[in-house]
Amino acid sequence: MDRRALSEAFVAKAGWGDAGRRFLAGDASDRSYDRLVRGGASAVLMDAPPGKGDDPAVFAAMAAHLAGLGLSPPRVLAADYENGFLLLEDLGDGLYARLLQREPEREAELYAAAVDVLVAVQAAPAPKGLPDLAAGDWATAAEFAFGWYKRAVTGDGSGDLSVLARLMREHADGPRVLILRDYHAENLLWLPDRQGVARVGLLDFQLGQMGQAGYDLVSLLQDARRDVSEATEAAMIARFVAATGARGFDAAYAVLGAQRALRILGIFARLCLVAGKAGYVDLIPRVWGQLHRNLAHPALAPLRASCALLPEPTPRNLQRIRAQCGTISP
Repeated sequence: MDRRALSEAFVAKAGWGDAGRRFLAGDASDRSYDRLVRGGASAVLMDAPPGKGDDPAVFAAMAAHLAGLGLSPPRVLAADYENGFLLLEDLGDGLYARLLQREPEREAELYAAAVDVLVAVQAAPAPKGLPDLAAGDWATAAEFAFGWYKRAVTGDGSGDLSVLARLMREHADGPRVLILRDYHAENLLWLPDRQGVARVGLLDFQLGQMGQAGYDLVSLLQDARRDVSEATEAAMIARFVAATGARGFDAAYAVLGAQRALRILGIFARLCLVAGKAGYVDLIPRVWGQLHRNLAHPALAPLRASCALLPEPTPRNLQRIRAQCGTISP
């Protein structure tokens, strides 16, 4: 049975077989979402094909944890874990990214609420048994910048980021907290009818793990998909530090920002080369700028020589990546 037929059987069993259905969203993974509408009610169907790295049972477990903290992940209405389907509460269309396109003057207000959610997540005990990457693992993940981005432009994927592991240990390797991994404006919704931290709807948190306290803040403020104003970034860092008591946070923030930018350069190149998703190439210049802002911090001086091997994302170099779109087997 194909996935459409499987999903229709699941939806019918959940009592939504008579609902209208339309595509809602997809993302960098194989996961996709449809909205079901029946009268004045709606729900969201998550389709996460088994064996593709996204386990709906993990999503449901993390959602339960976050809801227990008084936060607003979508409630799970029905589940078929074997075939990879969830029926979820529909949190609406108030994505931060869309709302801020219409009302950019609300940036500080919305981001302050998002920072408060991070503080609440990190103040609570995390679920047991979550992955916890060592500094060396984070450095290895950043080498995607060489193996995918640099190779796509130059044909040579060589490069060494071992110094990044040392910088992670020295500046960003403190006590672990729960991190949600993809915490940014495309995965946050504004729910004005709720109160406090519950006003922020949460999406795409199934990769949650133990990590460094600044990781999700970097993800939020150094967004690969939208520019956050310098004033908002500075104010939100100050808000986070005041709430958590973090010390020496500027160096940790820069190291985590560099690691994340390096990894995303590689991921975006790979999404084009392997998955045929050329749109991600257009985001590379923003990530490149974020990388170099982080490298300007004095603590990152040892990393600059390694990053100097990466080619600048000029229009010509970006076109070289696009020309190979969808040509490489997974």
